[in-house]
Amino acid sequence: MRISILPSAVEDLAAGHQFYEQRETGLGAYFLDSLNADIDSLQIFGGIHAIHFGRYHRLLAKRFPFAVYYTVQHEMVFVRAVLDCRRDPKWIRRHLGESGDAGVKPTTTS
Repeated sequence: MRISILPSAVEDLAAGHQFYEQRETGLGAYFLDSLNADIDSLQIFGGIHAIHFGRYHRLLAKRFPFAVYYTVQHEMVFVRAVLDCRRDPKWIRRHLGESGDAGVKPTTTS
């Protein structure tokens, strides 16, 4: 499967990077490396994760308390959001509802 990371998820990753980098120099880079490895695993495992909020598969990150929310369409994984699991579920639901696809160009990885 191919992976497309939507701009909303790229922004989520940048916010996570900034958060961890402020805690300790280099931790932000480790965060990105870890989450990118988790996202890359969707090439093989995309679609096997449980559905949350009615339509998004949720992959729990291995090293950080984050979840990758994605959908699968025609052998393509669309990463919609990368969110901190410590957030209020109502906030997560709102964030996912606002991260639509209209008018955005996805970033594609192979």
